Amino acid sequence: MAKGKTTVFFCQNCGFESAKWMGQCPSCKEWNSFVEEPAAKTSGGAKATVRRIEAPAPVKLSGIAAESNLRVSTQMKELDRVLGGGIVPGSLVLVGGDPGIGKSTLLLQVCKKLADTGKKILYISGEESLQQIKLRAKRLGEAGGDMLLLCETDLDNIRETISSVKPDMVVVDSIQTMYNQELSAAPGSVSQVREATAVLMQIAKGSGITIFIVGHVTKEGVVAGPRVLEHMVDTVLYFEGDRHASYRILRAVKNRFGSTNEIGVFEMHESGLEEVANPSEYMLSGKPEGASGSIVACSMEGTRPILIEIQALVCKSNLAMPRRTAAGTDYNRVNLLMAVLEKRLGLHLSAYDAYVNIAGGIRMNEPAIDLGIVLALVSSYRDIAVDEKTIAFGEVGLSGEVRAVSMAAQRVAEAKKLGFETVILPKVSLKGMKEQPGIRFIGVNTLRDAVAFLMNS
Repeated sequence: MAKGKTTVFFCQNCGFESAKWMGQCPSCKEWNSFVEEPAAKTSGGAKATVRRIEAPAPVKLSGIAAESNLRVSTQMKELDRVLGGGIVPGSLVLVGGDPGIGKSTLLLQVCKKLADTGKKILYISGEESLQQIKLRAKRLGEAGGDMLLLCETDLDNIRETISSVKPDMVVVDSIQTMYNQELSAAPGSVSQVREATAVLMQIAKGSGITIFIVGHVTKEGVVAGPRVLEHMVDTVLYFEGDRHASYRILRAVKNRFGSTNEIGVFEMHESGLEEVANPSEYMLSGKPEGASGSIVACSMEGTRPILIEIQALVCKSNLAMPRRTAAGTDYNRVNLLMAVLEKRLGLHLSAYDAYVNIAGGIRMNEPAIDLGIVLALVSSYRDIAVDEKTIAFGEVGLSGEVRAVSMAAQRVAEAKKLGFETVILPKVSLKGMKEQPGIRFIGVNTLRDAVAFLMNS
């Protein structure tokens, strides 16, 4: 770097530092991600004195005592499910989501529930005043325990407060508002966000305090700031859903202490977020009766089977290139399945517009919903209604075969619980499946078998 240079360039995606602007980051290969920020001030003149710190001695792995019951319940089963069973003391959890989706509401409810159990909670806000937090807390219900509020953005003051209060859990809302006075960059910049996360990580690991930090998201739906931010924390949770709708989905995309396949489903009310214990029943509410192009499929989210309604609309196209639309599932996957239908079953779908939608606004990409998408398309194309007590699941291959899926027994059990009587599933999955009263199994090897049953039922 040239002498007297007062600014450097940072990659917003990975935090790579450069003395000049570059079109492509050499570290993460992202284009147009460099931003100019003030360089960190360095003291000149006298040579810096090096302090010798005694290095910690290594410890044998067999000599470390590990307890399996260290997790602390958040008193919200859906959140515990996503976290892997509860909060791990000393962990750093990042919660991201669109503005207004309910991140602050969720964390404030968790703080209230933990405070009621006798935990000491510290809620730090850099965006709202104490009066604003009080109004929201009053709407959610007063906390009867030891819950402390702090409006502060200076990391030094926050560190001193945590050291003196010694809480069991800290919530920082949000990480983009925190700043370190030693850095000349503005709050929310790459260097400030990275430094703030590093300080909070040291506090969490050094004192065993669980820290939740709220992060804003960009227009692409990822947490704003460098990608290294997600690498530094232990768990990354995303709050999804349309803020104009009542449902919310909490999904883990990184979890060092549990699975990343689980989801939590919540519903927004005036009194805050309420857990949805049975999301399948919630997603199927309002399903039309006797309408073509509608069928129920089953998708697995971790260990939880969720029944969803797949809707399809196939109509004659007046355009040179027919329209294809997919809401809630992969657009390219729908095009692939339509190509399989045209090639293997001879359905001339190239002259028809096709619209596929997963009702309820939830997004599912598991291959097990392939059979449901195909049968919904055929049902709309032939204008044949599927029996409302019928459910289908199975992966469809390019040769038109219906392949086996995992956890077939759990899917059938969920369907039986909600009153379904007919299950269309891969014939391979019937092996080892116990007969259940009131449930009829239709095993299919190919799409032709599945469509033949649909036409004759």
